[in-house]
Amino acid sequence: MTGPLLQVSGLTKRFGGFTAVDGIDLEVARGERLGLIGPNGSGKSTLVNCLSGTLRNEEGSIRFGGQDIGGEAPHRRVRLGLARTFQIPKPFASMSVLDNLRIPLQYAARQHEKLPLDRIVDEAMRVLDQVGLAHKANEKSGGLTQVDMRKLELARAVAAKPTLLISDEAMAGLSASETDEILALLLGLKERDVAVIMIEHVMRAVMKFSDRIAVLVAGRKIADGAPQAIVSNMEVVTAYLGE
Repeated sequence: MTGPLLQVSGLTKRFGGFTAVDGIDLEVARGERLGLIGPNGSGKSTLVNCLSGTLRNEEGSIRFGGQDIGGEAPHRRVRLGLARTFQIPKPFASMSVLDNLRIPLQYAARQHEKLPLDRIVDEAMRVLDQVGLAHKANEKSGGLTQVDMRKLELARAVAAKPTLLISDEAMAGLSASETDEILALLLGLKERDVAVIMIEHVMRAVMKFSDRIAVLVAGRKIADGAPQAIVSNMEVVTAYLGE
């Protein structure tokens, strides 16, 4: 397929009289790593919720893999290859780490990626090994540390075999070494040609990760370009630091 993997045109979302996302245009190529940044309240989460289908935009269009997905339910978007993580992981706390992986493998994977039941455990263990949780497969997920909870959240999204993964502040509240662990996992997705939109406030990680950075302020996209150009853009600097 030619053209961008994700193409967002004029996307607008309102809550009553408040416009949270205002006419956003955004493209992501296959395998691209896009950093999405902006001050708190800039519209990042609203944009992601519109992309994933948990919110419906009033204006604009979302095309994924050449298909208009604006009317698709969230689970349908996952099965088309658009997966996301959540800023606050909410695994099935009473279930084992392994069983938390079996669910997306059985129910969320794209149709041509679905595995027979007798192969699901092996695949779940393979994904857990990738994120460094194989040795905790039989532990209850509710007892995991914060960084391991983030790894499990990422593993659950990866288990759905996405072509585009949206990572929503997966490094928030982590130490520098823990941040590096999550960053390495996200960078590893490039090898499998998975595009990633990374929403993050840890600029060290954003700069190391991103092929390109888009900046939202007050619901509008004010910049979109190479990382070095973005950090030297005075409009971006002003948005973060003030006049």
